[in-house]
Parts: sequence; C-alpha cells; structure tokens
Amino acid sequence: MLRRRLASASLIAGILFASSGFAGAAPRALLELFTSQGCSSCPPADKLLGEFAKDPSLIALSLPIDIWDYLGWKDTLSLPGHTARQRAYAEIRGDRQVYTPQLVINGSMHVVGSDRAAVEHAIAETDRNPDIMSLAVMASTASGELSVTVKHAPGKQTHGEVWLCPLARAVSVAVGRGENRGHTLVYHNVVRAWRKLGDFAGDDASWSVPLAKIENGKIDSAAIIVQEGTREKPGIVLGAAYTTLGHQAEGEGALTSSSH
Repeated sequence: MLRRRLASASLIAGILFASSGFAGAAPRALLELFTSQGCSSCPPADKLLGEFAKDPSLIALSLPIDIWDYLGWKDTLSLPGHTARQRAYAEIRGDRQVYTPQLVINGSMHVVGSDRAAVEHAIAETDRNPDIMSLAVMASTASGELSVTVKHAPGKQTHGEVWLCPLARAVSVAVGRGENRGHTLVYHNVVRAWRKLGDFAGDDASWSVPLAKIENGKIDSAAIIVQEGTREKPGIVLGAAYTTLGHQAEGEGALTSSSH
C-alpha cells in the first residue's frame, strides 16, 4: 500500500550534460526518489527510476530515507539528511506531505514515484518555469580530478547553492525483514553523501575536487545540483549535471549492500 505521512518539521538557457568528458543530451529534469527498503509500495518506483536513469535527458537519483525503519527492517542505504531534505521540500511547498515512494521533480513538484504518467506530466509542467534548468552546468573528470563549472544565464539574476552528490549507480539489497523480506531489490544512482561546493552568485564559477576524496569501492558516478535556497529550505533546481567517475561499464554488475 502507498505509505503517506504528514510531517510537521520545519531548457531554456541550455545545459551541458557531461559524462567523463563526453557531452550528451541536455537534461530536462532532476528526479529525486524518496524510497525505503521497508516500504512494500516502493519496488515498482525503484524499478521505474532505473528506467528513467537510462534516459540521458534525465538525472534520476535515489534518496533512501529512514522513516519506516521501525517496521522491522533498517534501511541499509538511508541517510538522515535524505529524510530531512524530503521534509524540507514538504515544508517549503506548504503541503507537508511526506510519503514513499515520493518523487520530487526539479525541486518543484512531487508525485507518486511509480506513476510514470504523473512523472512525465510533472516534467512538462516544470518546463514552463523559465528559471528551472536555466543554468549551464558542466562536470567532467581528468587527471584525477572532478571539474565542475556553472555558467551564468544572461539577463537572469539567479542565486543558489552548488552541491556534489557521490553516487552508486547500482546497489543490490537482500531484504531480510519487514514488508519486503525475502526480496532482493536494486537501487539506481543512490546518493551516498552531500558535499557543498559553494554558492552560485550569478557569475561563472568553477570548482575542482580530487577523485580520491570521492571515489571508493562503491562510488562510481556523481551528480552536480545547483539549487535555489539553502539545504534547510531547498528551492527549484537551476541546473544539474551527471558524470561517471570509475571504469565500471553500464550493466557490468551491481554493488551490494546488506544489514548486519
């Protein structure tokens, strides 16, 4: 069943989508799926996100949360910051709706994550806001470093924060208890950390991060998000990019995670 919970806690200018130096199609949207291993309604949404992740015009991320851990299974991928982010979105929207599987599109709209038609409609709706995805964001790797550049949008006075999200492209989890016990679930583009690179103040800006500080046995890609507001009060997504970090080929095998 679809789980809902009320929480009281507080392309237009063009985007360069880069993957290890390869420029692909400009992303239309950033998709953030708030999911949980303890939610029986989430596997269809997790599967759909995997399909969206194959679309080079989308940046699709999994943000596992911990609100259902009390049901008998502690989510092995959840981060408290993901739960806080989901609640912050609800607080900013004013509807205070926090549920799983919840998918937030471009920091602006939310829909049930397993509803393909609703997701596609939300992407089209957010396209109508000229500020969403209005910044060119470039990310590439070379010489042991991740390079990030955000270009200003002529005629616009946009400001926001620039975030680096290290990702695990595929994580397989064997769930031992709770609503999904006995099932092995696969999660796609799982966000494993949030690292603020800096603030975007309307002028061209660049950052460089050593790959040694990002990569490990489970991190093989990264997303860059430029977003209005702050971490505590996130606004619309102004631009985003995705890049691979390691040498693992698509479909070469899923990383694994389990609870001990």
